[in-house]
Amino acid sequence: MNSSGKPCSEVRRIVAAFGYSVAGLRWVISHPAFRTELIAACVMLPFAFVFGHTGVERAMLVSSLLLVLIVELLNTGIEAAIDRIGPEIHPLSKAAKDVGSSAVLLSLILAGAVWLLIMLG
Repeated sequence: MNSSGKPCSEVRRIVAAFGYSVAGLRWVISHPAFRTELIAACVMLPFAFVFGHTGVERAMLVSSLLLVLIVELLNTGIEAAIDRIGPEIHPLSKAAKDVGSSAVLLSLILAGAVWLLIMLG
């Protein structure tokens, strides 16, 4: 608190940023791709603690699931920004969406590889 008894502007900024993050999560949950990946992550999360024998293995399994969700959040943001620009088809808009989708694919491949290697090891 500052001398007038009001919360510091930094605290207000952090609270506002948290609110924006929650609003973003509420918005993205309506998108089928994110919802599917979120459900899959929730189903797989308990198995991370069953199949992960060490703390590092459990962390890798959980992190790989979270990485997929993070990349999907970014991809959905890219798609929303491109759609906001306009509905017309443009090669750069297609490229941006395709690159975002490729990032999601690579994160899924990485998660699959992490889970496979830990389960086989």
